[in-house]
Amino acid sequence: MTIDTDHDERMMRRAIGLASLAASLGEAPVGAVIVDPASGQIISEAHNQPIALCDPSAHAEILAMREASRRLGNYRLTGLTLYSTLEPCAMCAGAISHARIGRLVFGATDPKGGAVMSGPRLFEQATLHSRPVVEGGLLADEAASLLRIFFRARRG
Repeated sequence: MTIDTDHDERMMRRAIGLASLAASLGEAPVGAVIVDPASGQIISEAHNQPIALCDPSAHAEILAMREASRRLGNYRLTGLTLYSTLEPCAMCAGAISHARIGRLVFGATDPKGGAVMSGPRLFEQATLHSRPVVEGGLLADEAASLLRIFFRARRG
């Protein structure tokens, strides 16, 4: 698989824009974009909405996967790339595996809630059905800055 780093950066910037939108709506600033790497086409995108939807599972990654599945008419998203501004939590990482996402690109690591490079390192578990190629740290400073500013303001 050939990686287009310019395309990766554009997609992560789009996800950061979605994260900014989430923050402006009072949601934790996390954005996600799902792309077909063969065509470069965006399949779906979302931002965190657990507060607005009264749904603890309404993380950006989950919402983007739900929409991609609806659009493609398939619960398996085999070979697609998911861009997320934050390292996925255990719930999102599990869903990424079940959806058969081919590649995960994320921005900031999440030492407290992450489950890919932090915490349980879900994709390293032998019992997992599918493991995406994982690349962390793309535009990490920008993604982390959004989170720091948001949570600093919430603490007052």
